[in-house]
Amino acid sequence: MGAYEEKKEACGTVCLKYLLFTFNFLFWLAGGVVMAVGIWTLLEKSDYISLLSSKTYAASAYILVLAGAIVMVTGVLGCCATFKEQRRLLRVYFVLLLCIFLLEILAGVLAYIYYQQLNEELKQNLRDTMIQKYQQKSHEHITRAVDKLQQEFKCCGSNSSADWASSIWIRSRDSDNREVPDSCCKSPTELCGRRSHPSNIYKVEGGCISQLEKFILDHLKIIGAVGVGIACVQIIGMVFTCCLYRSLKAEPY
Repeated sequence: MGAYEEKKEACGTVCLKYLLFTFNFLFWLAGGVVMAVGIWTLLEKSDYISLLSSKTYAASAYILVLAGAIVMVTGVLGCCATFKEQRRLLRVYFVLLLCIFLLEILAGVLAYIYYQQLNEELKQNLRDTMIQKYQQKSHEHITRAVDKLQQEFKCCGSNSSADWASSIWIRSRDSDNREVPDSCCKSPTELCGRRSHPSNIYKVEGGCISQLEKFILDHLKIIGAVGVGIACVQIIGMVFTCCLYRSLKAEPY
């Protein structure tokens, strides 16, 4: 009976090892996905981030990049710990899994908080940013972001094209009698912003605020879904790690 029990335990340990190895491979791939989502958010949408006064949205993306990098390193460590059957490495691996889990919870909490305050922030700050900083020296990144926003989302002004009437730049000589920036035009050309007729410029209900809000909310949902998905996978990994840890004999000291 003793030999049978030992053989049964050995088979169980081998199965756990291969399950944990498979998990770590998938976990490593998932880390790459998480990091890619974070980097894509920071690189591709960095212009839009510059239009937001709060840094919460950017912080969520940075946390994803950090978590993704740690996940990839942890996946490699998990494979080493699994095949070397070292309890100490398994303990380190478990602690890293727990740290990543907490990072993802933090990113989720930040995303949820920002989700609640997003509309109010856009109402309070986007209009002021557009009319005060557009085409102003030392704010070239704002000008670039606003032009990209209006062209990509086919909108004009924060709430409506009428907002541009209060713009510092529009009211200056530098605007060359434009009523709106050229990026408001359906077919942008030099000085096309002199005519603000609906046939010439975008007249979207709710202005750019509604378009930017929808974009960020959709992005927050992606960040949240990725975080929840990885967190669920991690829970499985922590369970496998605990089972393998218990199945291995204690190391001699």
